[in-house]
Amino acid sequence: MMMLFWILAIAGGAYAVAELNRRGRPQEQEKKPGALEILQERYARGEISEEEYESKKRDLAS
Repeated sequence: MMMLFWILAIAGGAYAVAELNRRGRPQEQEKKPGALEILQERYARGEISEEEYESKKRDLAS
């Protein structure tokens, strides 16, 4: 009986650690957009001109 207790205690502890570790990682859906994606969105919305877009795009590429 004591052996069953220790097996369950160790398994429960391992599960708890794995669950906490999984929750600590960002999910794929929570991925933040990169600088180029933000720049493209701003250009598409008309917030920046084509010249400004091209200039910033060159800056990001270097």
